[in-house]
Amino acid sequence: MRLRTALISLFALSLPANGAIRRDPTGVNVNAMGATTVFITFGGLQNQVPVEAFWCSVLIAATPDLGQKCDPATILGRLPLRYDQSRLSGGAFTDIMTIPASVSRRAYQRAEGGDSGTFFYVRRFQSTAGGPDEFVPVTCRLVGQASRVPLALLDVRFSFGNEQNVGTVEVGGTLPRPRVVLTFNGSGQLRGRWEVVIPGEDTPSTRDLLTEATLPPAERGLQRRYTLVDRFSVFLNPGASPYTLEGPDPRKLPTQAAGLYLLLFRVEVTSDRETDSDLAAAGAGDGIVYSGGVAGFPMPVLRYVVGSAPAVGAGDGLSLLLPAPNATVAAGETLVLSWTGARGTVLYRVEILDGSDNEVLAATLQPGSDVYRAPSWLKDKATDGFLKWRVRALGPDGDTAAVTDVRAVRFAAAGGDMK
Repeated sequence: MRLRTALISLFALSLPANGAIRRDPTGVNVNAMGATTVFITFGGLQNQVPVEAFWCSVLIAATPDLGQKCDPATILGRLPLRYDQSRLSGGAFTDIMTIPASVSRRAYQRAEGGDSGTFFYVRRFQSTAGGPDEFVPVTCRLVGQASRVPLALLDVRFSFGNEQNVGTVEVGGTLPRPRVVLTFNGSGQLRGRWEVVIPGEDTPSTRDLLTEATLPPAERGLQRRYTLVDRFSVFLNPGASPYTLEGPDPRKLPTQAAGLYLLLFRVEVTSDRETDSDLAAAGAGDGIVYSGGVAGFPMPVLRYVVGSAPAVGAGDGLSLLLPAPNATVAAGETLVLSWTGARGTVLYRVEILDGSDNEVLAATLQPGSDVYRAPSWLKDKATDGFLKWRVRALGPDGDTAAVTDVRAVRFAAAGGDMK
């Protein structure tokens, strides 16, 4: 009976869709024992916007809407917000489908019980002109980790050789050699570069920290570039995960001037035939979109402080970094706040308080962007010459997983006097 139901779902999926939205690829191989990330292009959107996405074992007609939707009794999971790196551009939609390991395990358990080794990812598109919704499925086939699974990064741990995620060094000194531990699916060439953000430069945005393969074609090549330190190109063999990638020669890392530096792990796109997206097949233009090296999250940043610096938390603990307690922000300078990250954080919340502990500003940032540049008008809120700040690490449910101590910062008025 289960096999018959699965065959009916596959037959329904092969029928011409009632709607206009197409996608490519239409089916992908996924790791039966872990997470999988895949680049998918949807095309032909007409006054439609993407909404939620589900995984399920069986499809049913979406009547009175269009397409095939999930049978509610067979739902395996919903795309978590923290993994949603999708982007809408004109009549095309770039979707980064990250299947959590929990969904793959549920599908595998159903297959062990007699169900098909196939399940479905279904995106719902909502009409902005009062028309029906449209449901568009992509077939997911359970296979082994190394069996033609897309080359995708599932986890990236960036540290110095001593396992610290923040380094300190005297001016002109040499840091320990950095390294990246990669958990990945599939196999193929991983290519990219090491870049350094020099003190005073604008920090990278969350989208600057995404791998190039995670971006839609129109955004590739537009990420902000920084000082190039070195390049890397390694072949990731199937089944070799996790893999340790040695970082650049530490002698190449700039340490000539005091301040906070950011070392970036920039991953370039490579061809991966398992998930190359045909724009013509998706009704989204012409050409092939390569997606080797896709990831459902921004790459972490490795920080190092040159010169004297306050003590920082060890390991993965949440701790304020710079500016130091009671540091002075010179007139005309921008207040830049930084902290050490904490694993498992979904969002960071930066809170800035006045002398009466009233919140004057709050900002949320995604992991990987553990630096915040305050707006220029913030100094006007420092009526008594100083403000205080702290950082909260928020968990999946928005609860506070960790919070730092409060630290004061002073503002100098024009001419060098305190404000």
